[in-house]
Amino acid sequence: MTAPLLETPVQVRMAATWDLPLLRGAVGTLAGVAERLPSWRVRLEGVARAVDDGDSWAGPAALEAAGALRDLSAAGWAVEGALTDSLAAFQRLCAEADRAQDLAREALVRMEAVPPGGQPSLPSATVAAALDAVAAVGAAAQDAGRALIGVGVQQASAPADFAALAQVVPLANPVCAVPGPAGPPGAVAAWWAALPLTAQLLALRTDPAGLGRRDGLPAWARDRANRLLLAEALAAPATDPYAAFTAGVVARRIEAEEATGRQVQLHLLDLAGDRVSLALGDLDTADAVALMVPGIHSTPGDDLGGLVGDARAVAGAAGEAAPALGLATMVWLGYDSPSGAGQVLGRRNAVAGGAVLASALSGLAAGRDAVAAPEARTTVLAHSYGTVVVDEAADVPGQLDADALVLLGSPGMEEDADSLEAPEVYDAAAPDDLVVASRWFGRATASERFGSTGLPVDPDTGHSGYYDPDLPTLAAIGRVVAGVPDPR
Repeated sequence: MTAPLLETPVQVRMAATWDLPLLRGAVGTLAGVAERLPSWRVRLEGVARAVDDGDSWAGPAALEAAGALRDLSAAGWAVEGALTDSLAAFQRLCAEADRAQDLAREALVRMEAVPPGGQPSLPSATVAAALDAVAAVGAAAQDAGRALIGVGVQQASAPADFAALAQVVPLANPVCAVPGPAGPPGAVAAWWAALPLTAQLLALRTDPAGLGRRDGLPAWARDRANRLLLAEALAAPATDPYAAFTAGVVARRIEAEEATGRQVQLHLLDLAGDRVSLALGDLDTADAVALMVPGIHSTPGDDLGGLVGDARAVAGAAGEAAPALGLATMVWLGYDSPSGAGQVLGRRNAVAGGAVLASALSGLAAGRDAVAAPEARTTVLAHSYGTVVVDEAADVPGQLDADALVLLGSPGMEEDADSLEAPEVYDAAAPDDLVVASRWFGRATASERFGSTGLPVDPDTGHSGYYDPDLPTLAAIGRVVAGVPDPR
């Protein structure tokens, strides 16, 4: 490009005068809308699920309302996806516009800088680069507009109301349940969040066994899948007798807790592996979450009731420390608790359980991302051999997804508090606790070298008494869960 560029191309002159602050402001406004849409859709889908369940509202009007909410959710999902794609193109447009304007202004400056008696000449490389950048801006603008065609936006005209939007958005199209990734939890959460509600509900009905234990799914989805499995186990005559016994214990515990008005989420139901996780409260929306890891000889069939009682006690103590805080406490029987002497005295169960615990914690965080919920303060309460499981979980690659760890009656840890990867590490070790005195698995948590913050204990506290409401440790645990500083 030589002689034809003696006159500056009109595209270059126009690019030099673009009002980029106005463009960036408009794209920023669009980004704000796009950021709010997922949380709005999640709240809408929560209402849709509640009506669809039929527990609080039944009859023809409820069925019609549930259908309308599903349609609204489908439309919101379509608009959210289109807007996200359009925003990405607009953001690319801003970047290209910045580059195009810089090149255009450079070309004009060089054009105007004519020496006395000289002839104006344009730097061909600069002009060519400016024209390429202008073309890239145009391509990004076309992509931004094309992304919105599916929701009826054309020639700067959008559907005037929901009825007009419903004519272009396929609300009633059949959906298929596409299998999602097995992990990691972040990828599972991203896959789930990208599905419309109708596809999510179909997926849960189609594969409850696979999704009920999938780390990264929100708690509401895992609860729904696991309740389907629970109902199936209770109804099937061929269910293994011990599995049927455990299923009955879980069902009766859920019924008893819900009869008092508490929200319950069945976060894991692996009857074949004898593993269950049961939460009191909403893991998806709670401000603070406490995950309780028990020690040896802990099984759902024999110990779920007592452990849920401990979870209630922790929730009560945290509620006293911070009455306005939304709380969820989960009994995590998600690992193979040691039973025989060979298991009890070794770390094998802890190594396997630690990997599962690390994934479960990451899954809780990712599941909240899937429903556009803010981060929760997460505390792991580990008792006895459960502290060894935490020790191994911290050794799994990646940061442990916990804000605080509370080690109760620990038989010792391999290294020190810093190695556990949590900002806050606390311990409670009663002087007469023989398990603590054994230091079988390593350094005493109450030692100065370990570096944790000690919680108050009664001198007479036994190995199983750390959650006793009449002893001082429970109140201190509640303050840790709530994130309230110790008043001492």
